[in-house]
Amino acid sequence: MRLFIAIHLSSKIIEALEDAQDTLFRQGVTGNYTPAENMHITLAFIGEYPDPEAVLDALDSVDYTPFPIRLGGFGNFGDLWWAGIQKSDELTVLAKKVRRALAAAGIPYDRKRFSPHITLIRRAHIKRMPGIAMPDITMCVDHISLMRSDRGKNGMIYTELGRL
Repeated sequence: MRLFIAIHLSSKIIEALEDAQDTLFRQGVTGNYTPAENMHITLAFIGEYPDPEAVLDALDSVDYTPFPIRLGGFGNFGDLWWAGIQKSDELTVLAKKVRRALAAAGIPYDRKRFSPHITLIRRAHIKRMPGIAMPDITMCVDHISLMRSDRGKNGMIYTELGRL
């Protein structure tokens, strides 16, 4: 099973990001647009791992108080374009706690530096970022989810396996 730990987004944030995608599309940006139901913030990518129950058990030790996050700018990693999250110490600490819990349980995960973002377009064909404004929207992070990723005939299908 291909697994990851994620934060689901509020409907207001998803609507704002869909509006941004619409604007990009109208301005001629082509690529693989992320469907609304797949938008999330990844805290830790585990990849292929056969035991989701072990992951959920490890995450039981992660303690945090709900906290706000706010959208903050657009950017890219090569041809992957994303919406960012404003600097949040609480979010950074949560990602560290999740990753420490996985490491303590011997569960492998991608150790790339945590860079909170929401993927909008993969394989984007764009010369420069069009002038679009990031709406000032905040949401409360009150749970995290263990997600399974499966390749479907029309793209990735994400399924929640557990919520903490």
